[in-house]
Amino acid sequence: MIFKQYYLGCLAHASYMIADESTKIAAVVDPQRDIQQYLKDADSQGLKIKYVFLTHFHADFVAGHLEMHQRTGAQICLGAEAKATYPFTALKEGDAVEFGDVRITIIETPGHTPEGISLAVYDLTKCDTTPHAVLTGDTLFIGDVGRPDLMASAGFSDVELAGKLYDSLHRKLLKLPDNTLVYPAHGAGSMCGRNLSKETVSTIGQQRSENYALQPMAKEEFIGLMTKGQPEAPAYFGYDAQLNKEEHVSLTETLHKSLKPITLETLLELQEGGAQVVDVRDPLEFAGGHLHGSFNIGLNGKFATWAGIILNPEDPIILITEQGREEEAITRLGRIGFDRVVGYLEGGMQALAARPELVQETLRITAAALAAELCTTHPPTVLDVRTEKEWEEGHIDHSLNIPLPHLMQRWQEVPKEQPLVVHCASGYRSSIAASLLENTKKVQAIDLIGGYEAWEKIWGRPGKSSKVECHV
Repeated sequence: MIFKQYYLGCLAHASYMIADESTKIAAVVDPQRDIQQYLKDADSQGLKIKYVFLTHFHADFVAGHLEMHQRTGAQICLGAEAKATYPFTALKEGDAVEFGDVRITIIETPGHTPEGISLAVYDLTKCDTTPHAVLTGDTLFIGDVGRPDLMASAGFSDVELAGKLYDSLHRKLLKLPDNTLVYPAHGAGSMCGRNLSKETVSTIGQQRSENYALQPMAKEEFIGLMTKGQPEAPAYFGYDAQLNKEEHVSLTETLHKSLKPITLETLLELQEGGAQVVDVRDPLEFAGGHLHGSFNIGLNGKFATWAGIILNPEDPIILITEQGREEEAITRLGRIGFDRVVGYLEGGMQALAARPELVQETLRITAAALAAELCTTHPPTVLDVRTEKEWEEGHIDHSLNIPLPHLMQRWQEVPKEQPLVVHCASGYRSSIAASLLENTKKVQAIDLIGGYEAWEKIWGRPGKSSKVECHV
């Protein structure tokens, strides 16, 4: 048996290829939308991809099942409870797909979603009664389990799904042998759980011992644990989950349509008409000079996630990039189904060389300079756009915490009488925040260089920062 895991760090997403060496038949599980790596590996080994499985309708990315079907003719396989607008094979508990010395057996594991399945993978050359591994989708992670609160918009309560999740874990997955390898669909950084490990493989036995959500507890206790304290789900999750159920254009078609240069004059006309101009350069470069009215979401960060949170998928998008990174930006937006890119600025920021009146800078301040300003008679307001949990773990004295996803809705809470300094942990999110404030609220925010990490290096952990007043 050939078994390979693919890991996409920016979305903390794991996908898999399983193949039989004798028949050269392969299956791909939970593929990302840009499928070239699977096709390349299959071609290099003479494999034919005959099946593509989705363990559930993913909410944080658009899967590549339709692309895989179009390119290879692979049969799309979903759980029996799935409802989709494209042809697929519905597989119920105990159904098996067998090719050569490989068997994939379906375990229905609802809880994260109603249609969720896990895949028990058997290498028949070694054993036909005990699975080599189980691909658990978003039902069981390394260190956590799937959150049950993402389906409210589809009419499912978190309490109902948490109960189903408990049964899926305790009556099914935990019945597997302890040495069964566990391969989930996500790792640390994913918003599909709250305590995911950086590890990408484990065993049932290890998870039984170490996973907080699998410790002995009554079903009611588990439901209470799973329905409280979950991180906020980005608004685009519902959009992506629906896309995964429907026919939609391929990423190849999206790239063909979107990968085209446009002039500055055309950009300005489209911007006036409501197009979203996204500058994907690093925060430092954006701060040094950017097109007035553009938003900064840097490619060298969790670009797709924050683009999904900040942008409207229904409005046109225009990109400003470094030369050579246009296709990367369009592809990464396409991974979350944001396909309405109408082009990129030809020449990037060089196109603005003759139009300095269109260029704006973002003011920046060091941690030491901010401390000095906080000791004056008219100190600035410090706006912390990290999560509430981050703020509680340590923050600048008297700072106002409005997490970035809520900034536009809670803007009225920010005092208008004094200068505004905005920060996050390192500077990525605060650059997004400063550009949002500049372009939607017409406020010139000052970005804290290095964020809270830079503040900590000088003034220490919470409790010590109060000494700043005595030393500056």
